[in-house]
Amino acid sequence: MKTVFILADKAWVGSSLLYQWQNTLGNYIAVAGQDNSVKIFDRHGHKCTDLNLPGRCVGMDWDKDGDILAVIAAKSSSIYLWDASVNKTSQIDGSMRDQMSFILWSKTCPLLAVGTVKGNLLIYNQQTSRKIPVLGKHTKKITCGCWSTQNLLALGSEDNTLSISNSEGDTIRQTMLRGEPTEIRFSAMKTDERSAQGESTVSVSVDKKILMLFNVNDPENRIELAFQPHYGKIMSYRWYGDGYILIGFSHGYLVVISTHIREIGQELYQAHNHKDSLTSVAISSSLNKAASCGDNSIKIHELSDLKDISNIVQLDDETKGLDQLSWTDDGQLLALSTQKGTLHVFLTKLPILGDSFGTRLAYLTSLLEVTISNQVEGESPVAIKVDIEPTFIAVGPYHVAVGMNNRAWFYALVDHEPGFNKLKDIEYLGTIANMCLNSDYAAALFEGKVQLHMIESKDQEEKKQMKLFPDDDRKGRIRCHALTADFLYYGTDSGNVVCVLVEDWETVSSYSHSVGVRKVFPDLNGTRLVFIDDKNGGFLFSPANATASCFELPNFSPTITGVLWDNWHADRGVFVAYDDDKVYTYALHKTTIYGPQVVLAGSTPLLFSQKPLLLYNGELTCQTASGKTSDVALSTHSFLKRSSGTTTDSLSEQLSQALMLKRFHEALDLCKSAGCGTDWAELGKACLIHMEVELAIQVYCMSGNVGMVLSLQSIQGIEDVNLLAGHLSMFLDDYNLAQDLYLSSSQPIAALEMRRDLLHWDSALMLAKRLAEDQIPFISKEYAVHLEFIGDYVNALAHYEKGMTHNNIFQEHDEACQAGVARMSIRMGDIRRGAAQAIQHPSRVLKKECGAILESMKQFSEAAQLYEKGQYYDKAASVYIRCKNWAKVGELLPHVSAPKIHLQYAKAKEADGKYKDAAQAYESAKDWDNVIRVLLDHLNNPEDAVRIVRETQSIDGAKMVARFFLRLNDYGSAIHFLVLSQCNDEAFQLAQQHGQMAVYADIIGSEATQEDYQSIALYFEGEKKHLQAGKFFQKCGQYSRALKHFLKCPNTDDNLAIEMAIETVGQAKDSSLTNQLIDYLMGESDGMPKDAKYLFRLYMALQQYREAARTAIIIAREEQCAGNYRNAHDVLFSMYTELQAQKIKIPAEMATNLMILHSYLLVKLHVKRGDHLKGARMLIRVSNNISKFPAHVVPILTSAVIECHRAGLKNSAFSFAAMLMRPEYRNEIDPKYRKKIEAMVRRPDTSELEEETTPCPFCGSQLPQNELLCISCKNNLPYCVATGRHMLTEDWSICPHCEFPALYSQFILLLETETACPMCSETLSVKQVKKIPDCSKYLKMAEVDQ
Repeated sequence: MKTVFILADKAWVGSSLLYQWQNTLGNYIAVAGQDNSVKIFDRHGHKCTDLNLPGRCVGMDWDKDGDILAVIAAKSSSIYLWDASVNKTSQIDGSMRDQMSFILWSKTCPLLAVGTVKGNLLIYNQQTSRKIPVLGKHTKKITCGCWSTQNLLALGSEDNTLSISNSEGDTIRQTMLRGEPTEIRFSAMKTDERSAQGESTVSVSVDKKILMLFNVNDPENRIELAFQPHYGKIMSYRWYGDGYILIGFSHGYLVVISTHIREIGQELYQAHNHKDSLTSVAISSSLNKAASCGDNSIKIHELSDLKDISNIVQLDDETKGLDQLSWTDDGQLLALSTQKGTLHVFLTKLPILGDSFGTRLAYLTSLLEVTISNQVEGESPVAIKVDIEPTFIAVGPYHVAVGMNNRAWFYALVDHEPGFNKLKDIEYLGTIANMCLNSDYAAALFEGKVQLHMIESKDQEEKKQMKLFPDDDRKGRIRCHALTADFLYYGTDSGNVVCVLVEDWETVSSYSHSVGVRKVFPDLNGTRLVFIDDKNGGFLFSPANATASCFELPNFSPTITGVLWDNWHADRGVFVAYDDDKVYTYALHKTTIYGPQVVLAGSTPLLFSQKPLLLYNGELTCQTASGKTSDVALSTHSFLKRSSGTTTDSLSEQLSQALMLKRFHEALDLCKSAGCGTDWAELGKACLIHMEVELAIQVYCMSGNVGMVLSLQSIQGIEDVNLLAGHLSMFLDDYNLAQDLYLSSSQPIAALEMRRDLLHWDSALMLAKRLAEDQIPFISKEYAVHLEFIGDYVNALAHYEKGMTHNNIFQEHDEACQAGVARMSIRMGDIRRGAAQAIQHPSRVLKKECGAILESMKQFSEAAQLYEKGQYYDKAASVYIRCKNWAKVGELLPHVSAPKIHLQYAKAKEADGKYKDAAQAYESAKDWDNVIRVLLDHLNNPEDAVRIVRETQSIDGAKMVARFFLRLNDYGSAIHFLVLSQCNDEAFQLAQQHGQMAVYADIIGSEATQEDYQSIALYFEGEKKHLQAGKFFQKCGQYSRALKHFLKCPNTDDNLAIEMAIETVGQAKDSSLTNQLIDYLMGESDGMPKDAKYLFRLYMALQQYREAARTAIIIAREEQCAGNYRNAHDVLFSMYTELQAQKIKIPAEMATNLMILHSYLLVKLHVKRGDHLKGARMLIRVSNNISKFPAHVVPILTSAVIECHRAGLKNSAFSFAAMLMRPEYRNEIDPKYRKKIEAMVRRPDTSELEEETTPCPFCGSQLPQNELLCISCKNNLPYCVATGRHMLTEDWSICPHCEFPALYSQFILLLETETACPMCSETLSVKQVKKIPDCSKYLKMAEVDQ
């Protein structure tokens, strides 16, 4: 709230003031202090006059119209009247002897009530000058009172009584009160029934503690309302609304109560508004606001919601406290008196006056202040103090005009301080209704005319530079006008909208509307104009293009009061229309495929009492009642302020807003940031509608719609707008619009092409008649195809016939038409014509089609004939069969591939007794069961039948063959074929009856079920065939019975039963069965121990590898003792690999025995290859362990002597020769060598070839080649399977089969003559052996094994 002025007078200091606003108009305020005068000020704080009185003023009041102020003074019995209209004071004699204390004008008529100190009353009628004195109305001083609208007068006096009198002064009611009355008001109490009693309730504040409500018509039932003591005293109260009372209490509380009988006594609202004290409350019904003052502050509340405090004013200078509040009737000004003796006047409501030109605004900021601002251009605001309270404001690029009645004051805006120059004021010929400015001219509307004149002109030129419109009164009265940079527009009550070029004052264009025009709103350039007519309709038209029709604005609200065009440079087609509550955004779509359009983009709510002044890029600047501007962001432009957390729904909404306002680049950005497929599609569609081809290509590129991009690129650069719009309409599936646009373009033939592409044949034919007659045959043919498809054969035939061109160039087309005619003729029943045409026609397919039609019409012989002509032999044969023409079928059969036809033919031949032909036909039809049946039953040819069963595995065929053999008593074959036909039970019974179970068991193989195996086993058990019984019990999982039978089998050489028993126990994994078998093998049951190899196999079957390993060592030892070294080697090797596979540590004894046996086997290999040194080295190793070879001690030692001698190892040869000379061996030496050996011993030669040394693979220290234990690192060294030497890291390879190591160089050498690995005896070639550069993993494994 602005302070308008503050009144302070030396004479008032320190006293509380008495003051009163002029009723109705509020143009004057009368103020009285301690001095003997009343000062009257106007609403701007200028003093108008002083009323000098004989004593201090004790009361004053304005009459109902605010024309006359009545004043009473102390020490005087006169009444002083000041007439505001003529500024004259008059005096009336009160004709009362005592002093006056109270004065009050009636609310409805010129009656003045005056009360005195002694309780007397005078009623004075100002119209008739009649005085009615009433003596003794009260016994003491009359202090307060009130008139009702029915002219009843209620008075309160210090004698604690309340009297109610009529306008003649007669007492109607009188009542005693509990204390002194202070504030009396008349009102109507809120009741259930709306009675027409008028103001029948008197409210009185009694003793400032109780509020009493007294009904004039029901004086007995008065209501007294007491309040909480901590509220303090009642300082002031006011009625408002529908029977509500607002009460202010001395301790700062503000309380609202209702006088409705149901709510009485309840507080509807209570607030501690001021901390320490409250002195006064006031209510303005025109503003719908309440005010309270206290504690140096004023608080303004909205009556609609008292919690809403709209304003707080702090008055820090007023140290002595505040006093009384009072509002003018119109609510514009609020006065506050203070204890210090000052009067503050605040502006609470300002007339909303404002105007804009481009982005410049001018608006009223105080009663006598106009502010000019241009926020968009960043100019600082200029405030102009004006001389009068204006009723209109107009602004132009360089000027501002304000005015009232018929005068206007002009100001020029300048760059230097203070920002304006006062130019002049002009009087017009009538009261100005509205004014507009541009850079040079002002246009004022008054009394149906517009005066256009220069703003800055020399006086003598004034007449020249002024013109009145219209020239002729018959043209109607002007109701509205507007001025742009170049044009003056005005609208008349007869419906004309006229455009005048300002430069030469000539009418440029005129548009006639059906009803009167109320308001016109041109855009900035004046190229487009919105006007509102008397029927509250809104219309847009373009004066520049008078041929273009005038658009009615869609959904135009009848309450709309104004229109603003968007001043943003790029948004020239956007404008808003507004009423008191809402702003509606409209957009003009100038070029669309549908032609120009205006759309309503949406609406935005407006706050109470906001007047839009300027629209710039979606921001609406509004003027408020407080003299400020506020910015409202239009909801239709929300896409401009997009936040990062936008949801999909709001994104789609923003996108559709952007498209409605033709903001395609913003829409593209929206889609790029978070658009989904539908959003891209929406944007693309909008670009097509608005004919933005380039942008549409970009959009469809980004969204990946290749087809649309190619289509758009093909029409890019077309300059014919209608043709382009036609293409775009077609892309948008609006074909009727597309056709209309094509036909109005330079290429109407495009319409025909479109209809053909869409298969709209009716339309295409009609267009072809107009545009291209040569196309009719081709369209007729296409149409005929369509009609044939939907079953309209009559019209199809007609169109096929029309389609014939009889031109050799179009032979293929004519053939298609002839084919159509043939088909349609048959369909229509003209079979002879159709069939004849089909046969003549070169097409095979046509023959097939016509054949199918005839077949569906049950015309079989003609159909078959056509099929045959078309070389569709299967079809022909099948139709001939249907008409029982077997001769023809037989002729066609070699060409027929369909089994069904062969089958039908075979059945016919069989019925005729031609079995051989029948069998052949059945075979062609692949009906094997019938072939077998005919072969067996009629042709007695079991060989072919058996062949076919074996080839085809036919179950039914096998059954037939089985029955055939059964008839011949060939049970074996019968069982075989019964099993083939899955008749296992029958086969079993047959085998049982005829003792063929072994055959059955063989045939059934692995196909049988557990039950089958059990049945066989039980059969063999009955026959005491233990091996067979055991075998089948094992197959059906009955391991204990199987083992029982195996152990009953007699001991033969091959001992198959024991092998089976071991397998059974291995599968069973049952310890009791295992123990039973071990007992048997150990000879516990029959005292005959079995071969150890069976025990070994048992342990292997049970996966008990450690026991198996022990057994393997025993077996190997036995084999060794028996001299079977290869067997012993193989047993140990297989066990070694098995343990390795199971990741079980290999026993040292096993590894050593395998190494010695392998060394023995290598001797023969080396000697055979003539490598005597390697042979000798191995024989030395074997001879050193000769105790492991007890069966061949002498031959081995003999070989060692010979090979060592040959290899030059004389000392070794001597030591072994000496061993042979022992008495136990001497006689067993082969006589061939005995003498030589004896000679060696007698003449010993101890020379010895030094053994080469090579590094240890673990630690690298040098060792003899054949040494397998490293003396440095104490590791057992891996040995080469080819030479028996220890391995070298740089010469490492392995056998790919058994993975035993070998020296690469030696292994390759060996494999040149040998074809197998010396260790595992698997076939091997040089290519398979690879040198291993990094042998560390093998060394690690060797270490783990140790």
